[in-house]
Amino acid sequence: MAILLLGSTGFVGQNIAKIFDQNDVAIFKSSKSLGLDLLSTENLQDFFSKNKFEYIINCAAHVGSLNYVSDHAADVIKDNSRMLLNLYEAVSSLQKKPIIINPIANCSYPSTSNIFTEEELWNGPLHRSVLAYGSTRRLLLNIADSFSWQHHIKSINLLVPNMYGPFDSTDPNKAHALNALISKFVKAENENKNEIEIWGTGVAIREWLYAEDFAKIVLDIITNSKTIGFAEPINIAQNFGLSVIELVEVINQKYNNKFKIVWDNGMPDGAAKKVMDDRKFSKVFPNFSFQDFDSGILNTINYYKSVYPY
Repeated sequence: MAILLLGSTGFVGQNIAKIFDQNDVAIFKSSKSLGLDLLSTENLQDFFSKNKFEYIINCAAHVGSLNYVSDHAADVIKDNSRMLLNLYEAVSSLQKKPIIINPIANCSYPSTSNIFTEEELWNGPLHRSVLAYGSTRRLLLNIADSFSWQHHIKSINLLVPNMYGPFDSTDPNKAHALNALISKFVKAENENKNEIEIWGTGVAIREWLYAEDFAKIVLDIITNSKTIGFAEPINIAQNFGLSVIELVEVINQKYNNKFKIVWDNGMPDGAAKKVMDDRKFSKVFPNFSFQDFDSGILNTINYYKSVYPY
């Protein structure tokens, strides 16, 4: 079984590579550094003319923190739109077309929703703070549908909450929100600081997915041919969220509450609540067991300790 992993050097990509390697499932780990340029249609077409795959795991994206996607809004929407269209256009020219698996961030849901249910995905506009990136996730869904109709390309679209875990960036402006929090604590401990500044008010509620759990779900989809339920987008969900205040308390407890927390209320919180409905997920994956949150936090702390200084 030939599997291509796009974005293999990124946060989610590295977690997928780790889980697949641990389970002896071979994947082709491709990235721009290895000569594959998703911003070039010609490059992609040449690549696919020489390499045949049954699955493409599409983890490539231009993304960053809430502030990053706002400050670089034009670049984010431009690069992501081009990469997605180029990928599907290149695949459409193939006689035997691989299945494309897309993780799709839950910022594609309407800003007014508190519980994200698949049937309500299109029932309102995006939150302005994630407009540049979130709109490309909605575009991806439309691209997948359109290329399915005309070119019979099959896509599996997995709607995911905020992820955390090892292998994310050490740059707080590029790291995912929970990882950025954890990296601040690790850095403060190593620099003997007693105070940590946190962006926003802390009231925003988010659901969190350990990145290795997502990798295990993708592995299960590829290796279990009997898995059904992917004709429409599906939430990878637990239907459980924590506020940023609660997250900070959990992390600080790992340090015996030694740090004083200072909230920068001038920074944006983003949408008030992002929690995902898990009814469909529970039917498709009735036996899946998510990573214990406490252990996931500890694993992430240990990762940032291992890569310090940053």
